[in-house]
Amino acid sequence: MKKKTGLVIVLAAFIFAFAAGPGPVMAKDKEAAFLDLTDMTGAIAGLAGNGSRVCAATFKHYNERGGVDGVKIKYIGVDTRYDVARALSAFKRYRRTPKLLLVNTVGTGLGKAIYPLIQRDKITNYTPGDGEFQHRLSRTFIYSTPYQDGFAAALDWMLEDWRKKGKSGVPIVGFMEWDNPYGREPYRGGKEYAEKIGIKLLPAELFPTGSLKHDVWLNRLARKGANYIYVGGVDPTQTNIVRDAHALGLTKTIQFVSDYWGPDRAVGVKSHKDALQGTVVVSCFSRGTDTLNHPEMTEIWKKYMKTPVKEMYGTASIGYSWAMHFIEGLRIAIKDVGYDKLNGDAMYNALQKMKGMNVTQGATGICDYSPTSRRMTRYVKFYRVKGSDLHPITDWRMAPDAVSMHKF
Repeated sequence: MKKKTGLVIVLAAFIFAFAAGPGPVMAKDKEAAFLDLTDMTGAIAGLAGNGSRVCAATFKHYNERGGVDGVKIKYIGVDTRYDVARALSAFKRYRRTPKLLLVNTVGTGLGKAIYPLIQRDKITNYTPGDGEFQHRLSRTFIYSTPYQDGFAAALDWMLEDWRKKGKSGVPIVGFMEWDNPYGREPYRGGKEYAEKIGIKLLPAELFPTGSLKHDVWLNRLARKGANYIYVGGVDPTQTNIVRDAHALGLTKTIQFVSDYWGPDRAVGVKSHKDALQGTVVVSCFSRGTDTLNHPEMTEIWKKYMKTPVKEMYGTASIGYSWAMHFIEGLRIAIKDVGYDKLNGDAMYNALQKMKGMNVTQGATGICDYSPTSRRMTRYVKFYRVKGSDLHPITDWRMAPDAVSMHKF
């Protein structure tokens, strides 16, 4: 009898505890997940890895302030080493993460490889500036100005610079890039734009990723009479190209212009300042002195990066931009559907409502995401290496639409 009474008491206690529900100690924060398939140790670690550190710090900054309308952001960073197989493996490992809304891929090849899985799982994807993602609207959002649009803007600047110098006719432009989809992308529309404005564009000189010396390609362009050479890659690639050109004496007569991903104030400029003097960079995110003067980025850097602000790399603003566009999209999605219905479709729809918004407070140009645009922004800015930093030589200016000029 005593045993039965004891059993009844235990069962009753269990039932009352279950009915009362979990106590405050068991309560979990509301979360939304961001999967970052980045590169911390591979070919573009200088950009992607540094950007990811700032992206993670930005999320931490907002989480410590209560998150986005009470929803904390779960940052998941994976070192893919810029390798497609590793990116696919990582995505498959984390795709079941609760409330996974967006996947960041730091390479065009990575983004294209995982896209069928993105579509199947109905989530959203960030990827770099391949214009094909603008041409064929999908769940992939470009986290920059498309490469051909940025190249077209650089061609406009070269023509302006040529005329300011009192030169007659039109300049001859050379092009050096990695021999991969990213490296070939600027010509898909950029070549047509050069023809439109009358610039003589030489055949592209494409070289293997990881090349340490570039004399062969530089000399070939110099012999063909290039007045400007547009260089790509990810810093230190551009730095190494200009370093080699400087050693050959080419920087005295040829103006070098870099794409978005280099030279960086804390990478190439720090290592080869003298060789890089006068190099121009076209960028869809803030660089150099503009980055150092951004209030929130400098606040985040001081709080989480544990090094002086003067050591902040220029690409901090791209990591900050990844985070801020996600944060704003999350804010809109929560407002639209509430937390319980928050999913990849909600984020996909939210991002398309951001056109015209100053999401990053000047770290990038005005947002262009909409039902008809996957461009993060249409705007670029030009910088010149002077001393130990990059200094703006233009304001934000709208890049031409070179994507629409190519037949994909």
